[in-house]
Amino acid sequence: MSIGVLALQGSFNEHLAALRRIGVKGVEIRKPEQLQHVIALIIPGGESTTMAKLAECHNLGSLCGGLVQGLFSWQTKQLASQKSGGQDLVGGLDCTVHRNFFGSQLQSFETELSVPELVAKEGGPATFRCVFIRAPAILKAGPDVEVLADYPVPLEKLICSKSVDESQEEKLRSEEKVIIAVKQGNLLATAFHPELTADTRWHSFFLKMVGEAGDQKLNCISTTEGDLSDHQTPNDLPIFQ
Repeated sequence: MSIGVLALQGSFNEHLAALRRIGVKGVEIRKPEQLQHVIALIIPGGESTTMAKLAECHNLGSLCGGLVQGLFSWQTKQLASQKSGGQDLVGGLDCTVHRNFFGSQLQSFETELSVPELVAKEGGPATFRCVFIRAPAILKAGPDVEVLADYPVPLEKLICSKSVDESQEEKLRSEEKVIIAVKQGNLLATAFHPELTADTRWHSFFLKMVGEAGDQKLNCISTTEGDLSDHQTPNDLPIFQ
């Protein structure tokens, strides 16, 4: 069994390349029948409205909603649930999510953040370089949701006037942080783009979630330079070292 990557729109190529770098076979998913051959699914970050429309055109919309019951799923950037009245692409997470919390494309940014849960599982540096592009944030997580990372929000970055009610604004100002990575059961969600960096620890973390659930084995490929050269050129990824 392999790892599927929803390949309708967004950064699916970067996820596939990250899987190759750690020696795992990734499969592009564009048709419902292809889901039968994967053990887990990565839903890449991208333009969520466009992705939702394409999913419906390819008869994947309703299936994606049911995937969380049977497959391990990781959704990057546009998280797998929404606040009341928001767009709901996948569902399954007991979270209140704020779309585009950090602003427009012009407000995209990178920052080094502490990731103790990731380090405990994967080792490596104490921080991870997070790439936020029109990024959402989790404002509230349910009791069964494990918070993996949060972001200390400077007050000037709070978008309170348009989409955060008074009670949420007061809470955010008192805590000055929002949640940006969570795990709940077979779901992983991140508000940033790990696939745009050379650090593959989040991909390894996700694969360990899958592996710990049972004895199914993943198809692996060699990660020698000779093998990778068949799939990518050295400069085909906008990865940050």
